[in-house]
Amino acid sequence: MEKAKISGIQLFVLMFIFELGTALVISYGRDAEKDAWFSIILAIAGGVVLSFVYFFLFHQYPNLLFTGYIREILGKYPGWVIGLLYCIFFLYICGRNVREFGDLLISSTLPKTPLLVVNLTLVLVMCYVIHLGIEVVGRTAEVFIVILLLLGLSGNFFVLVSGDVDFHRILPFLEHGWKPVLTTAFPQLIMFPFGEMMVFTMIIPYLNRPKLAKRVWLTALILSGFILCWTVLLNMSVLGEEVIKRSTFPTLKAVGKVNLLEFIERLDAIVVFTLLITVFFKASIYLYSATIGIAELFKLKRYQHILLPIGIVVIFVSLAMASSFPEQGEEGLLTEIVSLVMFVFIPLFMLLVSLIRQYFKKRLR
Repeated sequence: MEKAKISGIQLFVLMFIFELGTALVISYGRDAEKDAWFSIILAIAGGVVLSFVYFFLFHQYPNLLFTGYIREILGKYPGWVIGLLYCIFFLYICGRNVREFGDLLISSTLPKTPLLVVNLTLVLVMCYVIHLGIEVVGRTAEVFIVILLLLGLSGNFFVLVSGDVDFHRILPFLEHGWKPVLTTAFPQLIMFPFGEMMVFTMIIPYLNRPKLAKRVWLTALILSGFILCWTVLLNMSVLGEEVIKRSTFPTLKAVGKVNLLEFIERLDAIVVFTLLITVFFKASIYLYSATIGIAELFKLKRYQHILLPIGIVVIFVSLAMASSFPEQGEEGLLTEIVSLVMFVFIPLFMLLVSLIRQYFKKRLR
């Protein structure tokens, strides 16, 4: 482990920005149609339940990273292999996030810029900040959360006063019944982004006051979840169901419709800057967690030695995973299944093994 400590506020900011991630911009919960906002509320509840599984495992081994205590629970060699698979999966999701940002930036702002240039620039900056340590990542997030909140408040204000909002577009409630709401919330929305918070099991051992972990985690999860809920509801109220179905980046389209007095318009930059901040920190957390996990598994003294090569791998993954954004979306089902295994089934199995061990230890006493 790196010799570093982060405060509760820094952990909260990192978790809050992480949860927003790309979900703010893409067609989040689209399968539930008008009731997407309600699916998100149900997914928040599922995310809270998952969080208690992660809390229990963390409290059993508060001084170890996830890649450390998975070996304590599942055995040295099986735990090592599964820990490495987690690191690889973290890198894959990091690459997806980088690719999503690159596609948005090129489609909205820099149409003639090669995707390689955008992704390479983002990853190199991520590597530089991560090289300085998790404390620097946390302090940087404290600065950017202020900018993020200002962008969010201004964007919401302009959309609300633009005259394009019609909340009747989200009615009738449960038009297609409970099935699409439940099937969208479980497991799709639980995995993305609430289940993804499992990556913080690689970071909370650095918290200077471990007792704050549960409070910080749940506050960040619930607050960011309701912001996602509001964003989806607002997008539906501005664009309507049919436009949402066809739109790749509905938030960009909703904000782009703002035109006040023929003067305040072309506010797409607000969405682009917002996504830049959220993706930068979300991808950085994945990259940092994968790097320190690999360093811990291979018993390397400094993770910085392997950071740049791993960053190059992320760039390659972001470019090679698909030829276009729609094609990347087709891989979502496979990613969802793997996420279900990684973020739900394996932690639940670890919880079961840990409880059984505790039971037999008490019986032997």
